Amino acid sequence: MRIGLVCPYSLSVPGGVQGQVLGLARSLRSLGHPTRVLAPCDGPPPDVGVTPLGNSIPTSANGSIVPLAPDLSAQLRFIRSLRDEDFDVLHLHEPMVPGPAMTAGLVKQTPLVGTFHAAGESAAYTWIRPPLRWLRRRLDVACAVSEDARELAERFLGGEFEVLFNGIEVERFAKATPTPTDRPTVLFLGRHEPRKGLAVLLEALAFLPPDVRVWVAGEGPETGALRQRFAGDPRIEWLGRVSEEEKASRLRGADVYCAPGLGGESFGVVLLEAMAASVPIVASELPGYANVARPDVDARLVPPGDAAALGRALNEVLGSAALARRLTEAGEARAAEFSMDHLAELYLECYERAIELRAAASRRR
Repeated sequence: MRIGLVCPYSLSVPGGVQGQVLGLARSLRSLGHPTRVLAPCDGPPPDVGVTPLGNSIPTSANGSIVPLAPDLSAQLRFIRSLRDEDFDVLHLHEPMVPGPAMTAGLVKQTPLVGTFHAAGESAAYTWIRPPLRWLRRRLDVACAVSEDARELAERFLGGEFEVLFNGIEVERFAKATPTPTDRPTVLFLGRHEPRKGLAVLLEALAFLPPDVRVWVAGEGPETGALRQRFAGDPRIEWLGRVSEEEKASRLRGADVYCAPGLGGESFGVVLLEAMAASVPIVASELPGYANVARPDVDARLVPPGDAAALGRALNEVLGSAALARRLTEAGEARAAEFSMDHLAELYLECYERAIELRAAASRRR
């Protein structure tokens, strides 16, 4: 089966959807299915088997800045690629996002599978519901990465959605070489924007001992203000944007992974990556994170936005080897349930179903 995976976000910018698309492509290829990723790229493609569609435009959406390519030139490149590649099926991630994924729904040259990642609220779903409902009906099979994502999509778009999950490449994190550290180390990974809660973690440093180090990876609109606000704390090491390889190494080297998000998370794949890397987790108690992290089983969860509670939880995990070991062992088993290879097999069933439905519809016509 010749498969095209379509991502509306630039692959040059780290993100959950981008990581899912690239990882799924690798697993599908390992199962013997030629697979290409079609997406914007602001620079060289980050992996083999990628068809770059041009540069992205930073766009504000749901409290974040996303790198989209809605311009005409990107859509023409995309349509030309569809003609050249002759895919058996297209898998659209976030099909309602302007750019190549939405264009695929408009032109519909092949069977379409769509995966919906977003959860919470969507201004676009509210204001332009009728045309989006029409696009939803263009999909042969629709999936969602969590019950929260399914609820949002069904409420505004209608139809039925199969809930799968986000996958992780377990071996890549389990076998990464740990970044060495000489003191208790907490790691934060993510975009520096309000919903990710980095400010809450840095405020929680007031409750942590002086020998703790905090690795802060990523960047974003809050980076400058937060660096200035906490400039006097030598415990913070600002890493900037990190590669996927460095992310895995930092996870393996850290003593705790902290996800202090405030909301808007549909799944929490980074928690699974931390589990696969054998690092205990302290995170906010969000519905999206609850899809993978069970309270006091796989992670210590605290109320979002509560710096004091976050500090206490970090101290507990850093100060108790038994607690850290218990969380780590449960997390490793939990991560194995979300293998990307297993997810690829489930999607192959969706692809076959989409092809059959499209063929049946053609026969009726």
